Amino acid sequence: MEFNQKLQQLRRSRSMTQEELAEALFVSRTAVSKWESGRGYPSVDSLREISRFFSVTVDELICPEEIITAAETEKKTLAGKIVSLVCGALDILPAVLLFIPAFRNGADTPSAVPLFGLAGAGAWLKAVFAAVIGLTVLNGISGVIVSYFDKPVWNRHRLFTGIGLSIIGVAVFIAARQPYAGILCFALLVIKGFLVLKIG
Repeated sequence: MEFNQKLQQLRRSRSMTQEELAEALFVSRTAVSKWESGRGYPSVDSLREISRFFSVTVDELICPEEIITAAETEKKTLAGKIVSLVCGALDILPAVLLFIPAFRNGADTPSAVPLFGLAGAGAWLKAVFAAVIGLTVLNGISGVIVSYFDKPVWNRHRLFTGIGLSIIGVAVFIAARQPYAGILCFALLVIKGFLVLKIG
């Protein structure tokens, strides 16, 4: 008998609803529903709680093959959360472009200036730069927040949005002949791409 069937049987033997079991185990009802439908396994800690609650051993609940599958799933989930958190932090990093001298101020003045000190570019170009940086930073902040929730789909969408914004940033800064900003965005893009490929 599979784990999901055993869990359903144990819950029903106590005449409990999924919600009541979730409250007893300090997890969400969605988590119990996912376990009982066979769409996932509990974490090691939750597995211990289930075995204690129903007074059965972990071996009675889950077979060795299922334990390996559960451990691999948990490891992959944790890796995804860490990558999402790191990529979120990397997306926040371009905020420094607003304050450090990373923009060339035109051919006449070779010195670099911060974005808001940029005089050799039109207001519309500065607005485009600020929009690219602002959207990337907002995506990074949302990534840091999303990494704390158990929403892998949100993490994946946010990761690809971050990569897309980095590509746009690199293209905009290189096209506008802003090599320092372009190199920084390109370096961040390479790091994010490597991390996403590692968990993919």
